[in-house]
Amino acid sequence: MPTAEAKLGDLLLASASSWEEVEGNIYFPRSSIQDNAVFVKTDSTTFCPWKGTANYYRINTGDSSVEDAAWYYAEPYEKAKNIKDHIAFYKSKVEITVQ
Repeated sequence: MPTAEAKLGDLLLASASSWEEVEGNIYFPRSSIQDNAVFVKTDSTTFCPWKGTANYYRINTGDSSVEDAAWYYAEPYEKAKNIKDHIAFYKSKVEITVQ
């Protein structure tokens, strides 16, 4: 069974054997998020007409901080209910692999 991982440098942020994929982005279940990084909610939001309003996290790793590196839909619309309680990461800021 494949495993999806999100890493910031050498730091593992998330690892999951099941996830949701939407528009080419992997949405990790919240239960797959590791305890070694701190996710801090930012004031940033974006809107998708079929998913709803996305909220963003800054990821603090102790020695670095990456602004708006992850997002989630707290109250996704009906068509996107499968990504409720999931977090996605910007591929330009976090390394995402599936093996």
